[in-house]
Amino acid sequence: MKKNTLALSDKSAHDISPDMIGLFFEDINFAADGGLYAEMIENRSFEAVKSKGESHNYVLREDNLYAWSGAEDALEISCNEPLSQNNPHYLRFTARNDGEGFRNKAYDGIFLKKGMKYKISFYAREVKYPEGKIAVSVKKDGKVYAETEIDFNNSKNRPAEWMDTIKVTCDTLEWEHYTGVLTALEDVKGAEFEIALTKAGSVEFDLISMIPEDAVAGVFRKDLFDALKDLHPAFIRFPGGCIVEGTSIMRRYQWKNTVGELKERKINTNLWALQGGNVMTAWETPDSHYMQSYGIGFYEYFLLCELLSSEKRTCKPLPVLSVGVACQFRSYEVVPIDSEDFKQYVQDALDLIEFANGPVTSRWGSLRAKMGHPQSFNLDMIAIGNEQWESGCVDLAPRYIAFEKAIHEKFPEIKCLGTAGPFVDNDFHKNAWDFYRKNAATNKDFSYAVDEHYYVAPEWLYDHVDFYDDYPRDVSVFAGEYAAHDANLSNSVDGAVAEAAMMTGMERNSDVVRLASYAPLFNRIGHSQWTPDMIWFDAERVVLTPSYYVQKMFSDFSGTQALDLNGQEKTLRENKLYVSAVKKSSGSQEKIIKIANGSEENQVLVLTDTQGKTLSGNAEIARLVASSGTAKKVEPTDAVASSGGTKAVSPELMSNLQVCEKRAPESASYTVAKENLNGEITIPAKSFVVVKLM
Repeated sequence: MKKNTLALSDKSAHDISPDMIGLFFEDINFAADGGLYAEMIENRSFEAVKSKGESHNYVLREDNLYAWSGAEDALEISCNEPLSQNNPHYLRFTARNDGEGFRNKAYDGIFLKKGMKYKISFYAREVKYPEGKIAVSVKKDGKVYAETEIDFNNSKNRPAEWMDTIKVTCDTLEWEHYTGVLTALEDVKGAEFEIALTKAGSVEFDLISMIPEDAVAGVFRKDLFDALKDLHPAFIRFPGGCIVEGTSIMRRYQWKNTVGELKERKINTNLWALQGGNVMTAWETPDSHYMQSYGIGFYEYFLLCELLSSEKRTCKPLPVLSVGVACQFRSYEVVPIDSEDFKQYVQDALDLIEFANGPVTSRWGSLRAKMGHPQSFNLDMIAIGNEQWESGCVDLAPRYIAFEKAIHEKFPEIKCLGTAGPFVDNDFHKNAWDFYRKNAATNKDFSYAVDEHYYVAPEWLYDHVDFYDDYPRDVSVFAGEYAAHDANLSNSVDGAVAEAAMMTGMERNSDVVRLASYAPLFNRIGHSQWTPDMIWFDAERVVLTPSYYVQKMFSDFSGTQALDLNGQEKTLRENKLYVSAVKKSSGSQEKIIKIANGSEENQVLVLTDTQGKTLSGNAEIARLVASSGTAKKVEPTDAVASSGGTKAVSPELMSNLQVCEKRAPESASYTVAKENLNGEITIPAKSFVVVKLM
């Protein structure tokens, strides 16, 4: 067993940004609808669109009854007098007999916990229903698992004939909001949601909702929220990602469509309903109806950051804005920078800052207050663009300049972040950095940080732990999207250890790497467009991956100052040990050492002071290792079909669920214990260990 030595100094190399370890939340892999958003009803507003195609070649068509079923000719879609002009479609349901109803498949089926209460709400309007109630239930194979009846405001004094309306005063048949509660009688999964009329008749419905009573703030699925809360993130980058840009300018993410009353939020298609990512390649994917309901819009996003804040760490919002460029991987569409339309993009950025921070007397601050939050959300960072790069079609530099100038003229306190494109180590990346550094030389506030992305093999991360050692310190780095992609595109222990190794390099260089967020965050099992991901889940369970625990370890065992290793990390790297060291605060005796062992053998690390005296005493030690004791060697499987340098799966090979099973996260053991340290510690093969000296 190899024996290595690390001599710890009290000398600080530099301060560490308190904002360093955060999250990136994009609505991919059913991360929002069907995920963190606690809404259980699918296509609740009858606005579904079926998306088919790829990149520049796709077709969108309305499919308003998607996810709903009922008797033939009982369900009709109308847009005559809608609940909202922004979402004009609604359902007219006609029950020919007492007790007839219609059903929703609810993603992969309703999951209920015995005794749990679920809040039901919907808008309804009478067509012809003079008597009767609305029955709501959850059923599977004919068995009822929850049910309730809701009184319906049936018409009164309705004229017998149309012409009688000039003589008779009658109630106007308008949309009304109804609520109720379902209580689960037993556990069940894969059930259906049903609404029925207790009497024959006809009623129109829209915005049908079912949300668990324990949803955090009535919005966020509790178990997924708790997983995020346990990470103590310093920020959340949102809403994307490619989602920001859209497959076209029209389909881009527009924050103003995501605030205000739910019924007024204009539902949008989801870019990830089309083929893309690294899971499905087909003209029509199984998730071709994937939409954005905006139940988690910008208000809920700001609220989420606030709810995830704690005494340990404030979670800051970091919005990403469109610069008038559709996704460059999928489109050539741009908004000319000299056009009136482009000015609106800049104005939208200013309005977003006002919505987050403005006084209640301002236009957008008043909307925030009306939604329930008169206090400022304390936004202090904003990202201009996602993964844009200079090309024959895209003039990124003047776009960034226009945004930065307008933002700093009105809100000089806001930190602006730029983008260096989707890859590192290429001309696009280099040219972007040249642009930001040149302008930063004459304007220190030009760019607080530049967003870099890299999805790479574990070997790349091991080989580039020193990536930031020689970066100039004039403009900071935001590692906004990164992950280790092993041969099977799974969350392997080896991949997580490689991520930990790279993060030791970020922490050692935390005077230039100010922010970092793994990507993507969520993956609903059976609905993937991209793997690996930090948190996997389905209707009833949450699976925390090895990558999740790496992020948690860096967050839980953070420091305020990086310790000077005096080049020792380079010697340790020769044995595939990757280290960083921090202390909690100036004058603190607590020191924290992070060690990633990328080798396939156990190694010993002897800890000493600079005089060679071994460090002993009480310590808190966290360990991440493979549950089996030995990390698996990842081999390509039939979950990967490599073509043209991409790794993707065709539905002809297997279902999305089978893909997820083959790419399932490797089981990892994460432990934290108080121990007596006797001067040395064994670092298991392919593991990540953190030692906090008390």
